[in-house]
Amino acid sequence: MPAELLFDPHPLPVAPSLLGESPFWHPEQAALYWCDIPGKTLNCFHPATATHEHWAFETEPCSIAPLLGGGLMLAMRDGLWTFDTRSGERSRLARPPYDPRKERFNDGKADAQGRFWVGTIYEPREPALAALYRWSGEHLARVAGDVTVSNGLAWSPDGRTLYWSDTKAHTIHALDFDPASGELSRQRVFASFPLKQAGQDLASYGGRPDGAAVDSEGCYWVAMFEGQRLLRLAPDGTPLQEVALPVRCATMPCFGGDDLRTLYVTTSRENRPAEELQRQPWAGCVLQMRVEVPGLPVHFAQV
Repeated sequence: MPAELLFDPHPLPVAPSLLGESPFWHPEQAALYWCDIPGKTLNCFHPATATHEHWAFETEPCSIAPLLGGGLMLAMRDGLWTFDTRSGERSRLARPPYDPRKERFNDGKADAQGRFWVGTIYEPREPALAALYRWSGEHLARVAGDVTVSNGLAWSPDGRTLYWSDTKAHTIHALDFDPASGELSRQRVFASFPLKQAGQDLASYGGRPDGAAVDSEGCYWVAMFEGQRLLRLAPDGTPLQEVALPVRCATMPCFGGDDLRTLYVTTSRENRPAEELQRQPWAGCVLQMRVEVPGLPVHFAQV
């Protein structure tokens, strides 16, 4: 029997997104969900039947998580919502804690206790006014700030380390995480990358850290936006592996499939040069590949 082919990225048979983000594997449905933020669309793909569902909105869905009891948690420009995929109805949990003309939610995930964590992106980029919020079933609490593009949320396998990045600053942070209280402490730099210099050619630029996921060995997989690669970092931040991609702008990986060894990667084609898109027709597609080490299952949010 031939050996399994690893790290061979190819796209799902679904039309590309403008900016795919926030993928997660739903174990009860054996389905992959992801957002197209500027396309204002939520997507769901069932690999067993190769069927694709989608839901369109009037505002941007920015990040998602499965809900205990069914449905989804949706962080959108206009607030935090629950969403019933059967009826297509939204129910508001919280209004946006920012001016939606200048800011929106971005990367968001649930922790093992069901709290939903979601950061923002400050669209003017200066000053660094974006923040990280925690929903614990009652209200949104601001728990950290002073960033421009909140990203890279993921937890260590024991749930005691939270990873969080500022994409614009090219920096990933690690924070001590108290699973019982959800309190954060001891923020430190986990990994940092050189800033892109004015006029620098993309071929010599390694990219900036976007979305991420952690595998069962505690290693942090990060999509390097504009770097055309994924990186696997050890729990101490040491680079262990680099996976070259066929598209310039990966946005977030997640683990899926019955064995959590299929790595799905959302990508972007938004505002990319026409010449680049001609060379990289898979830009905006969800890529899939097999990996050696399984990932961690998604956490379900609670309302």
